[in-house]
Amino acid sequence: MPLPPELKPLRESDFNADGARHLLNRAGFGGTPEQVQALTSLGLKKAIDALVDYEKRTYKDKTAESFDADIITLPTDEERQMIRQARLNNDEATLQKFERERNRRQAADREQIREMQKWWLQRMIETPRPLEEKMTLFWHGHFANGYRTVEESWNMFQQNQLFRQNATGNFAQLVRKVVRDPSMIKYLDNDENRKGRPNENLARELMELFTLGEGRGYTENDIKEGARALTGLTFQDNQPRFDQGTHDDGGKTIFGYTGTFDADGFVNLILAKKECPEFICMKLYRFFVNDAPGGFAKDQMAFITALAKVFVEKKGELKPVLKAMFASEHFHHPANRGAIIKSPVQLIVQAVRQFHTPVRELSVLNSASDLMGQNLFQPPSVKGWDGGRGWINTSTMFTRQNLLVYLLTGRSPKSQEWETNNAGFDARHLVAAVRAADGSVPLDDGIAWLLRCALSTPPMSERTSAVLQCFKQRNMALDNTGIIEALCLITAIPEYQLC
Repeated sequence: MPLPPELKPLRESDFNADGARHLLNRAGFGGTPEQVQALTSLGLKKAIDALVDYEKRTYKDKTAESFDADIITLPTDEERQMIRQARLNNDEATLQKFERERNRRQAADREQIREMQKWWLQRMIETPRPLEEKMTLFWHGHFANGYRTVEESWNMFQQNQLFRQNATGNFAQLVRKVVRDPSMIKYLDNDENRKGRPNENLARELMELFTLGEGRGYTENDIKEGARALTGLTFQDNQPRFDQGTHDDGGKTIFGYTGTFDADGFVNLILAKKECPEFICMKLYRFFVNDAPGGFAKDQMAFITALAKVFVEKKGELKPVLKAMFASEHFHHPANRGAIIKSPVQLIVQAVRQFHTPVRELSVLNSASDLMGQNLFQPPSVKGWDGGRGWINTSTMFTRQNLLVYLLTGRSPKSQEWETNNAGFDARHLVAAVRAADGSVPLDDGIAWLLRCALSTPPMSERTSAVLQCFKQRNMALDNTGIIEALCLITAIPEYQLC
């Protein structure tokens, strides 16, 4: 059955609990049965508005206020003079003193980036504005750069806040801010891009990875000329700075247009290219609708083209694009449910939000995410994470299953024996909808309900039968311990890896 190709809205009468669960999973990180029911009760349009217009819900983040902007600092003029004099005098004691201080600051900065990783994961888990964090994660993988190259945690935090503040805003405004972002300038060496000695890194990735797509609508000469337009963009004291003295204000020819283009002029030319809206909508489609491992089919491409038309009509405003996507029959079609492999971050955050498990140890969760291939603030390259089937191999599957057991039971992967340590996890709320009048939970109904709540697609009958058979053989009931053990079995099902 072909997918609906255009942006035909799903009928309100066709929006049910399964559709609400799908919407919560994709536009956020999942939710409990109670949250799914609340979204269902709103109806499709109001549910989408509640998720996309998240600014109406306040969220206080006091942890972010504790990060230190001044761990890494440039030497003062006086310190530089002292270092020069020490070198002239072969004063090793003074030089070692400055070296120890630099090493101390670098160690403190590495500790701060670890704290930032925990902070962001906690924020994704607890936020009442899940789409804000989901889009921040999207932009982090799209405009990718990493701490190991930048080597300044505050710059990475600034960029993270930039993505969050512009998460669902205007794409053009976001691009203009990204090319001035200290973290991006440092990562792609634009502080070394100057008149007479252009550095092409930022110009190349701006077109190839951030706006147009590889080999789409630009030439090598456009890269060279674009690099000249970006000269002078640098930073000082963690703030963007334009250095007129290093800017090339001569004539440039980009995409066939000639002028004395600066950074904004170059960005405007890029954003006017027809390839730009389509490329961004392709990226949004892979992230939110279907990761399309074999490439886009004809009906998928027709949907992306229709989405790009909204992007153009709304002048790059992202909210109308997201609302049209989430409201469409195409997005809710059965072929697009369970069509995305959960990223490590999605797997972790969704499990906590969906089952309401204890968070356990954030450092352990971040370490597990790294082992599964997604290290926050450290994408593998400027291309970001490949995602899709790249998330799954024998090693990551082992970690994924151990991680779910850890969240559900508190059992460390290092434990030698199977032990259920509830550690404050009361899972009984998950089966409230099927609890009988006497307080018991019928086994068949309870298992079927847990499978429905946990999986993104209707569970195959053999999966349901296998879980039921295991419980019947062990004569187990769906009390709290039984629910947790059932979830351990369900999260080991291959389909649980899908969103």
